[in-house]
Amino acid sequence: MTGRPYATPVPKGYRLGAWEVREPLASGAFATVYHAVRHTADGGGLPRRAALKFLPTGTRAPRQPHHLRDLAEREVRLLRRLRSPRLIRMYDTLTVDDPGRPELDGATVLVLERAEESLDAVLDRSPVPEAGAALLAQICEGLHQLHHAGWVHGDLKPANVLLMADGSARLADFNTAAELEGTHAYAPAFATPDYTPPELLWPEIDERGTRVRPSADIWAFGVLAHVVLTGSFPFPGGTTEARDDAALRYVRGTEELRLSPGLPEKWREIVRDCLAPTHEGRAADTAALLRRVERAAGTAHPPRPPRLKLRRWRRLAALVTVLSALELAGSGVAYTALRDEAPAAHTPPTCEKPAVFKDPAHGLGYTAGQNGTWDFTIEQGDGGGQVREVQCLLGHLHGFTEAGDVHGDFGPRTHRAVVTFQERAGLAADGTVDPATWRALRKAR
Repeated sequence: MTGRPYATPVPKGYRLGAWEVREPLASGAFATVYHAVRHTADGGGLPRRAALKFLPTGTRAPRQPHHLRDLAEREVRLLRRLRSPRLIRMYDTLTVDDPGRPELDGATVLVLERAEESLDAVLDRSPVPEAGAALLAQICEGLHQLHHAGWVHGDLKPANVLLMADGSARLADFNTAAELEGTHAYAPAFATPDYTPPELLWPEIDERGTRVRPSADIWAFGVLAHVVLTGSFPFPGGTTEARDDAALRYVRGTEELRLSPGLPEKWREIVRDCLAPTHEGRAADTAALLRRVERAAGTAHPPRPPRLKLRRWRRLAALVTVLSALELAGSGVAYTALRDEAPAAHTPPTCEKPAVFKDPAHGLGYTAGQNGTWDFTIEQGDGGGQVREVQCLLGHLHGFTEAGDVHGDFGPRTHRAVVTFQERAGLAADGTVDPATWRALRKAR
């Protein structure tokens, strides 16, 4: 989103469902976002504040181009299917039914988390923000969550990174996002030139749109990292056109990539790999890229504890298991133990002892990262900070010595541990970490 004149004017005080529109927040080429407050006493789980994103889809206004409807449907489809902590959250979707206002009638409205500002606004105020490296780690985490779920963002740039009240980052604006079909996805023919790889600046377009790969997002992340850490684009030129020409000369081999001297040394290889001339050469594995970025940003989690400490942890886990078995046996409650056929005890490199904090909504808790929310439902195949939290709670509070294969990835071992925990806690043992499972996980035995 940008600070352009507001394309979809909505009067202050306009009511839509449970929401009352307040001041405009931002506007882009295809949507306008307004601050809104809930005017109903019974929120039904909805927050007090939200952001309403008005997308003029043309469903009841034939004068609107048909492609706007497709853009709205793309974003709604993605946000309904993905609930990851580094992606902006959608609470609801509404349709404006107001024939008296033809400019609004038929618009799709997304009810989203209320962010404080965009990264674009931060960079306008401070071209090289102090927290830039940490934000890049969170942005990369969101990109990993998106790619892991089989989607390409297609328009990663500072305007589409939102910062929440606690300073954490969320990816947003998924109008041009596309779901992968094998190695490619089909996206609308829209692009932000400075963040688009040269092969997509003048792409071949068929009836399904432009064929894009996840490597397009990797290129955009490389440009974004260079901008955030140096305040400048990685290709020379005073205009977008001049920078695009420089990028083309680079990928054709007639000009070298000259990164800014101000780019920290530990980031140089990361940015260079993201900006490889061909899509095959780019850092396509976002899990590996995320680990490199976290190390460079200083946000990587500590390595696996030494073997001696692991043995002590296992003895403690065994003691907890025995005591729990005695307690449950006395009350006549049965539970399923860890599968005998499971591989040798293995714990992902989470935290030895997670930080203790007090959350105003959830009380005391333990965290392996800086997530701040526990109302996301996560399941097998998801990744990121919420999965780290689950693995950390299973290992630290509940004695599971086999809590996952990879730190931050919800693989088969994490799923198995969650199912076992749910069976012990008397919950629906489906392996999905819903709010009830979160509450149980965060209680020490």
